[in-house]
Amino acid sequence: MGMLVLLLLTCAALPFSSSDPNDEVCLTQLSQSLKDPLKNLHNWTKYNFANPCSGFTSYLPGATCNNGRIYKLSLISLSLQGTISPFLSNCTNLQSLDLSYNSISGPIPPDLQSLVNLAVLNLSSNRLDGEIPPQLAYCAYLNVIDLHDNLLSGQIPQQLGLLVRLSAFDVSFNKLSGPIPSSLGNRSGNFPRFNATSFQGNKDLYGYPLPPMKPKGLSVLAIVGIGLGSGFASLVLSFTGVCIWLKITEQKMAAEEGKISQPMPDY
Repeated sequence: MGMLVLLLLTCAALPFSSSDPNDEVCLTQLSQSLKDPLKNLHNWTKYNFANPCSGFTSYLPGATCNNGRIYKLSLISLSLQGTISPFLSNCTNLQSLDLSYNSISGPIPPDLQSLVNLAVLNLSSNRLDGEIPPQLAYCAYLNVIDLHDNLLSGQIPQQLGLLVRLSAFDVSFNKLSGPIPSSLGNRSGNFPRFNATSFQGNKDLYGYPLPPMKPKGLSVLAIVGIGLGSGFASLVLSFTGVCIWLKITEQKMAAEEGKISQPMPDY
């Protein structure tokens, strides 16, 4: 009996584990910015947002908990639409974010820079547009950045080359342009090197490990067209000149013949 009383008193003395209010804001805003036509996230309700975790147990599909906090979100191939909420940055304990293989559009929020514990960022195979935010360089623990197969434009931020832990990087099949930062394309020492497959499928992207920038000259077809056009013009001018010369020569010959045919004067 005494042991039971002691156990109850010990349990009563333990602090009650409640949800972090930042996680609640993060999940609430994310659910509002995303559209879920197939109702895969039917358990993502206001009630569960208030208490998404119990220790290491999560009450939300696609979410993983660690000591009462959301530390992983994996919402892969759920036909999700909508946009990525900037309030996702409130999940400050997040270490892995995977929203790949959906139809999410809009920009990548620069606010993700607040996810200082983030190690994996996979937003591939969506319809994200705009530029890659250079603020991602503040996520110093990033090991993986996978943004392939989107509609991202602009240049690859030089700052991403400062991520010393980066071991996987893929921005292929977007609309990126400009030079590949040497800090990403031509790494040396102990840094992992990224080959051409990490950058392919971007028509206006150039520099190692892709081919150098194409010269801003006329295309082969344009040169051939100009050549053919100028050749034809020269031919026309030459033919016209010959015709004029023949006409003048003909007139001169006619004039000479006229002089010869005149009657000889009488003496």
